[in-house]
Amino acid sequence: MKNKIGKRTVIISFMAVVSIIASIAYSHCQIPCGIYDDEGRFGEIAEHITTIEKSMKLITELSAQDKPNMNQIVRWVNNKDHHADELSEIVTYYFMAQRVKLPADGDAKAQNEYVKKLTLLHEMLVYSMQAKQTTDLANVDKLRDSLKKFHQAYEAK
Repeated sequence: MKNKIGKRTVIISFMAVVSIIASIAYSHCQIPCGIYDDEGRFGEIAEHITTIEKSMKLITELSAQDKPNMNQIVRWVNNKDHHADELSEIVTYYFMAQRVKLPADGDAKAQNEYVKKLTLLHEMLVYSMQAKQTTDLANVDKLRDSLKKFHQAYEAK
């Protein structure tokens, strides 16, 4: 009996450690490690937008059926919302908190660039929120447009 409890404890502890390491490896911390993959983040955001779009289309398609499968509709709504949240997290915790730097005092050019980048990031947050609230594909188009404009502004560092 004592051996079974010991094995269970080891297995549970191992699973806990693995899940903690996996979550740390996935998310980007706010420790100034200097390890950044901006292009990877742009790719992730684009992928989230595509997934939101697919979810919206399937929600609309499934809802139009004579006997809508509510279980599938709910799953696609949850998927759409999850990807909108993931997109918002990258925008907020990666770009706004870590990568878009405060401009130096008195540097008007840097201040203008900073405001432009923040405005575009804010647009993405708003359109991501609106994508959660509706199945209006116009929000997907606006997300893609804001991402493209932000990517251009960001690369112009």
